[in-house]
Amino acid sequence: MSLIERVGIKALHRLDPERAHDLSLSLLARGLVPLRGGPVTSDRLRTTVVGLDLPNPVGLAAGYDKNARVIGPLTRAGFGFIEAGAATPRAQPGNPKPRLFRLAEEEAVINRFGFNNEGAEAIAARLAARAPSPVPVGLNIGANRDSEDRAADFASVVATTGLAADFLTVNVSSPNTERLRELQGAAALESLLSGVLAARDALPVRRPVFLKIGPDLDAPALSDLAAVALNLRLDALIATNSTTAREGLPARWQAEAGGLSGRPLFERATATLAALHRLTGGRIALIGTGGIASADDAWAKLAAGASAVQVYTALVFQGLSFAPRLAEALDARLAREGYGSVAELAADAPAAA
Repeated sequence: MSLIERVGIKALHRLDPERAHDLSLSLLARGLVPLRGGPVTSDRLRTTVVGLDLPNPVGLAAGYDKNARVIGPLTRAGFGFIEAGAATPRAQPGNPKPRLFRLAEEEAVINRFGFNNEGAEAIAARLAARAPSPVPVGLNIGANRDSEDRAADFASVVATTGLAADFLTVNVSSPNTERLRELQGAAALESLLSGVLAARDALPVRRPVFLKIGPDLDAPALSDLAAVALNLRLDALIATNSTTAREGLPARWQAEAGGLSGRPLFERATATLAALHRLTGGRIALIGTGGIASADDAWAKLAAGASAVQVYTALVFQGLSFAPRLAEALDARLAREGYGSVAELAADAPAAA
């Protein structure tokens, strides 16, 4: 990190976490954050995932730019792909504040935002208006909190935003919308995804559909989920969202509701990713996220079968420059260990049991 970035992070950490988050977006929008100027890339880093050409395999996870307000600057920050959102059919304020908590010693965050966003139409308009870029931009999609038909909500967002995004991620794994995670059950999930895929197939241009899953599923539930994804020929799975587990956290955080992300999530999320790779036998693309705070962490995700990775919480503690530094470190290690590409590393992941 540069001295300016270190000072900036220290200043932001003096503020309430949600205020700091909003301020960082404002600074980006005003051009007051130094940026790399484009994605880090090389022959080793360039990769193709479900038809998306990525300059590098380091993506920004959903949740930072919920309303697609700073997509332009983010595509110049060094990432290989971006995910905005989550978007719901109608705008909603989310859960009451405070709803974001910074765990500095653990390099972790607990959030219970609850899909606060300005609605699918506003977000789609911003995505459609973005300048051309080699960095794919996807959208995380969800259901309104008060919806009587959440499956229909997901299909509605696909119809509204599908042409504006390069890929769409179905989010049934956020712990911050009541009963949302129940949609990860096999029967409910298959019905929901069938509706989403039908809405996608009605678009004049095909968009890849991803599914973001939680890290707290037991083995039978994870097996059922993998079977549904394979049966419906889903494009990719993102493993994982935040966790409701609190093992190892100080007592003050044990009862704090919301999803935990950051370093404490790494082992749980990576184990889920590796299990999915075994269950699917490499027949579906996997995106690894959850707890990545170093190049070794990202490497572990790729070595477990991920085609690409996503980061977010680490940016809170290591700055926006973490993304290009991570990509550069991966490039150096690929060269050092004799890999010609990211795909070669993922192909070496343990085969299905």
